[in-house]
Order: sequence, then structure tokens, then C-alpha cells
Amino acid sequence: MTQQAAIITPDSGRLLRFRTAALPRLLFNRSSRRAIVSILAAIALWQLGATSREWLGWPVPVLGHVPAPDAVLVAWYHVLGDAGYWQSWYQSFLRVAMGFAAATAIGVPFGLTLAMSPTCRGIVLPVFELLRPIPPLAWVPASILFWPTQELSIDFVIFLGAFYTIVLNVLGGAETIDIRLVQAARSMGASRINIFRRIILPGVLPSIGAGMEVAIGITWEVVVAAEMISGGGSGGASGAGGGLGFFIWNSYVGGSYPDIVVGMISIGIAGYGSSALVRLLQTRLTPWLEAR
Repeated sequence: MTQQAAIITPDSGRLLRFRTAALPRLLFNRSSRRAIVSILAAIALWQLGATSREWLGWPVPVLGHVPAPDAVLVAWYHVLGDAGYWQSWYQSFLRVAMGFAAATAIGVPFGLTLAMSPTCRGIVLPVFELLRPIPPLAWVPASILFWPTQELSIDFVIFLGAFYTIVLNVLGGAETIDIRLVQAARSMGASRINIFRRIILPGVLPSIGAGMEVAIGITWEVVVAAEMISGGGSGGASGAGGGLGFFIWNSYVGGSYPDIVVGMISIGIAGYGSSALVRLLQTRLTPWLEAR
């Protein structure tokens, strides 16, 4: 047992030292330094603009009417201990995840079907193009009517926000595939399944990943507006668990303007984190793009 521990410990120590050494490189590389500088510069500009009435005598446009970063930081510190704030995070994440997952699960096969079948594309695409320009938020009143619960209506609107983007990216990716590859595979006796698995799907995967990354950003835009319009869904008038969108609206109605900015920054953080997860998934699905 002692010998086994002696064999394992050096490897574990080397692994720990490698991870410890890699962390500073990850945090303080050139890209990270630029990101930190840009964020600090934006906060400094925000502080100067928000306090312009004090040192300039008149408020600058836009920023002069926004709560200062120190007031927002104090408000954020207070809401961190509020369970309703974290319930709003959870509720918005749950709605985005459900709508985005449904849009991906339906949109990718639907787009591939349109790409593979000219007959299906000729029948379905005109109706698709007719419905696509309708903004997702325009569906909110109708979805409240024909879905049994407000929660399902919000999920449906989020689904629409991501669905069209994913389908269009799948179709666009299929159009970039060199038709000569498909013709060569057919001439060598490849079946439709093999052509799809070895040519179509690998060729479309980068476009699917790009569409998913754009769609996840749209879902956060849609969920915020849908939560405002629908009154927070299952969160009700109290705002607890009504989502980050309703958290912002509730803060506006209550006159707590720093909390509005807290909600906006929270949405930005949530959207950035979601996009990062989608990008990570894309790199796992298309490792050949990273090798180029």
C-alpha cells in the first residue's frame, strides 16, 4: 500500500503543479489582459458619465441618467442574499434551456430534411419563409391564448426565437457543400445514408454550431421580453422566480433603478456563459476546425 502511494503521489504532484502553472497563463495571457483592460475602461467611462452632473454641472447624454457603478455594486450586494434573485436566475435559465433544446432538437433535423429533399423544401419552405419574419414577441399574445399555461407560452416564444436561426444556418451550411463530393460518392456506389453520414453531416456541423451560438443569444433577448410581457409566468406578481426579465420590470415599477442595471448585467453574464458553453460544444463536435 505504501509503495502504491509512493508511485501515485509524484504523478499527482506533477499534475497539480501543471494545473497550478497553467492557471496564471490562462488568466494573464494577452487576450485576458485585453479583456480586463477593456472592462475596466468601460467601468471608468460609465463612472465618469454617471457622475457628470457633479463634476461637469450637467449630465451627459444617456450615461448621465444611469446609476453609477458604485450604487449598482451596493444594490447587487444586497440582492445576492435575496432568494428571489437566484430563483429568477434559475427560472430564466430553465426557460432558455428548454426553448433552446427544443429548437435544436427540432430545427436541426428539420433543416437537414429540407436540405436533403428538394421536394420537401419546395413544399415547406414557402410557409417557413412566410412565418420567419414575424418577430417572436409578436407571438406572445397568441401563444398565451393557445397554450394552456403561461410557462408553456414563454417556452414556445423562446423556441421560435432560436428555431428559425438554426434552420437557416443548417440550410446555409448544406449549400456550401461541394456537390462534386456527393456526385463522386454516388458514382462509387455510396448509399444515401453513407453520403449523409460522411459528407453532408460533417459539412453542416460548423454551420449548426454557428447557428446554435447565434440562437442562444437570441433566446436570452426573447426570454427577457417575454417575462416582462407575460408578468413573469409562474413567478406571479411578487417577482420571486419570475425570471430576470421580470426582475428588471419589477425593479422599474418599484423605482429601484440600480437593480435594473443589476438585472441587465446578470443577463449579460448569463448570455455570455451560455454562449461559451455552446462554443465549447462546437469545438468538441468539430475538432478539425481547431486544427487548421
